Amino acid sequence: MQLKEIMTSPVETIAPDTSLEEAARKMLALGIGLLPVSKAQKIVGIVSDRDITIRAVAKGLDPERTEVQEVMTKEVFSCPTGSDVMDACSLMEEKQVRRLLVMDAADAPIGIVSLGDIALHLRREQSGEVLKKVSQPS
Repeated sequence: MQLKEIMTSPVETIAPDTSLEEAARKMLALGIGLLPVSKAQKIVGIVSDRDITIRAVAKGLDPERTEVQEVMTKEVFSCPTGSDVMDACSLMEEKQVRRLLVMDAADAPIGIVSLGDIALHLRREQSGEVLKKVSQPS
């Protein structure tokens, strides 16, 4: 099974200078918990609801004045759209991440695959093993 068969798409992105408040509102409106951060058509990071909560709100940063680039995760992991789901699982396990960007041939994001997507499409034992390995302390 290929990633393009199970990924969530389309992908909404956000600019690095967007306020955290605006990012959170966009996540709420779209019902998502992660936004790729793009600058001049290039992915420069990702910001998650957890980034906003742990790296900003818990530290007392003002969500109206704090920009996404101040709390985003800069290391982004991705797979090409034609990748096999098990290859993506291996990468998630290795990097201990719960979501991967799915990129097209021009290196533009066209989808996101999450542990939830994998759990819905793989056998219970396989998805449970991926979750176990992703969740292990590093």
